[in-house]
Amino acid sequence: MIDQGTPFEEEPLPEALRRDNMSLLTRILCFCALGRPDLEAHWRSLQSEKAFEIVRTKVSSILDNVITTAGILLATSGVFITTSSPLTYFDYSLPAPYFLLFISFMLAMIAVLTSGSSMLCWIYTDRQQTQEQLKPGGYFVVSYLLSIVIPMFFVVWSLHCFVFAMLIAGFCSQSAACRVLTVFWLVTYVANIGRISIEFMRKYMTSPKSR
Repeated sequence: MIDQGTPFEEEPLPEALRRDNMSLLTRILCFCALGRPDLEAHWRSLQSEKAFEIVRTKVSSILDNVITTAGILLATSGVFITTSSPLTYFDYSLPAPYFLLFISFMLAMIAVLTSGSSMLCWIYTDRQQTQEQLKPGGYFVVSYLLSIVIPMFFVVWSLHCFVFAMLIAGFCSQSAACRVLTVFWLVTYVANIGRISIEFMRKYMTSPKSR
C-alpha cells in the first residue's frame, strides 16, 4: 500500500492496458467513459488517493447528470403515454409515436436504474480494488468501462426515441404550420447530431497516444 504524503514510485501501466493492445471497441468505450481512447491517464490517477478522488467525483457527477436527464425523460414520456393530446392537429397517440414514447419511457427507466447502481459502486469502491480489477485487461476493463457508458447509452437512446416520436407526430399533422415547424426541428436536430459526431471523431483522432 502506498503511504500518502511520501514519495512513491509510480506503478507502470500493465501491458494488457496499453493502447496498442486494446481493441477498437475498448478504445471507443475508453473515450466515451473517460474522454481518452486509452487508460494511461486513468491509470496514473490510481497511483494516489487524491487523484483517484478527483476521478471518482467526476464520474459521479456524470452519473448524477444522467440520472437527472433520465428522470426528466421518464416523467415527460410518462405524461405523454398516459394522456391524450390536447391538440387535434398534433396527435402523438398514433401507433408509431406512441410506441416510440413507450420505448423512451422504458429506456429512461433502465437509465435511472443502471446509473444509480453504477454510482453506488463508484461511491464505495477504493483505489486498490480498482487497480486489481483493471490489471488483467480484457473483459474486466470492458465491464469497468460499461458501468459508466451503459447509463449514458440508455439515456441517449431514450432521448432519440422521444424526439423521433415528436417528429413523426409533427409530420402526420394536418396543420401546414406544424409540419413546417417539424421540418425546422428535424434540420436543427440533424445539424446538432452531425456537429457532435464530427467533434467526437476529431477529439478521438487527435487524442495523444500513450507513451
